[in-house]
Amino acid sequence: MKKLLMLGGSLYQTFAIKEAKRLGYYVITADYLPSNPGHKYADEYHNISTTDKEAVLKLAKKLEVDGVVAYASDPAAPTAAYVCEKLGLPTSPYKSVEILSNKDLFRAFLQENNFTCPKAIGFTTYEDALAHIDEFRMPVMVKPVDSSGSKGINKMTDKSQLKAFVEDALSYSRGKRFLIEEFIVKKGHQISGDAFSVDGKLVFHCLGNEFYDPNCDKDFAPLGECWPFQMDHKYIEDLEKQLQRLMTLLNMKSNAYNVEAIVGEDDKVYLLELGARSGGSLIPQVTKYATGIDMVTWVVQVAAGDPIDLSALNGQREMPIKGYWSNYMVHSNVTGKFQSIEFDKEFEKEHLVEFVNDLHVGDEVHRFRDAQDCIGEFILKYQSMDEMFDVIKGIESKINVKVK
Repeated sequence: MKKLLMLGGSLYQTFAIKEAKRLGYYVITADYLPSNPGHKYADEYHNISTTDKEAVLKLAKKLEVDGVVAYASDPAAPTAAYVCEKLGLPTSPYKSVEILSNKDLFRAFLQENNFTCPKAIGFTTYEDALAHIDEFRMPVMVKPVDSSGSKGINKMTDKSQLKAFVEDALSYSRGKRFLIEEFIVKKGHQISGDAFSVDGKLVFHCLGNEFYDPNCDKDFAPLGECWPFQMDHKYIEDLEKQLQRLMTLLNMKSNAYNVEAIVGEDDKVYLLELGARSGGSLIPQVTKYATGIDMVTWVVQVAAGDPIDLSALNGQREMPIKGYWSNYMVHSNVTGKFQSIEFDKEFEKEHLVEFVNDLHVGDEVHRFRDAQDCIGEFILKYQSMDEMFDVIKGIESKINVKVK
């Protein structure tokens, strides 16, 4: 029986842990949170930080694992690649995963290779950023280079905000680096979803439309994605070419990816993110409902060095979307202690497919700023495109989160 080391046992990583067990692997989980719910499904648990590369390498050697999985985890993706490269296990190159996992390295790589991307410069101090800020036209985005879920990201409209936004970005950066990036005014929806490559070839993607709540503190922090894709398919074709060229340049192997892109007012497709891991927010699970393709199975199998079955694709990179689907970050509009959550009965009956959460009475919740304040995830279904956008627009009235 092959052994798989799963980096992380959070609620959303439980999907991959359970799938590995179903497929017949011996599953070992590791992170620094023994209370994480995924560990109870594993054969073994070890209390080690998923970002401590040398400690994870030592553990993987000791246990003689056959593969390492960093499912839906930005911080753990470089660790998995590092360990696998050292041990000769299946992986994309560590240096390439590092580039994809750090926004400053990624932007520099895109610029050096003539991709369409926002102008961006990486910094380590406020003083350095202040010295270069006049090279940008306002507004700009200030971001930690190694965080996800919009944490530590702010839209700056005046230089007077720089110090506060740099401090916020650095507070979320493990490497204590941040990025100042040109703000691109987008046309239509931001493009978001997951993709997969086999031996460096893009074999599948399922890309949808991000949506937002204009009443949230950060109106650029997404609340979810919905499918099918709503803009002209020419943008997907453009993005496919960019993704394949990027994968080739980075010598990527068999890998899951989380994709973020926008179409600018100049009609160009700007590649924003290509995370070397599956998306969070139940994106792989919605993809399975919408297309029948289970990328979680593929993630587990390629990590073990086992073949995956692509026959359902019939050589196509896209599958028809069956119906209308979305995920949604359930959240509170006030800060306090969680008491309960109630749904509109008709909404629950007609649209709610899954509700995933690990919240308990008395837990602290924060008014929604970004993904760190998500208190659960919906998978929702709809009968039509119009219904989907109507429900999403009015969804706040269908959910009552009680906080004291």
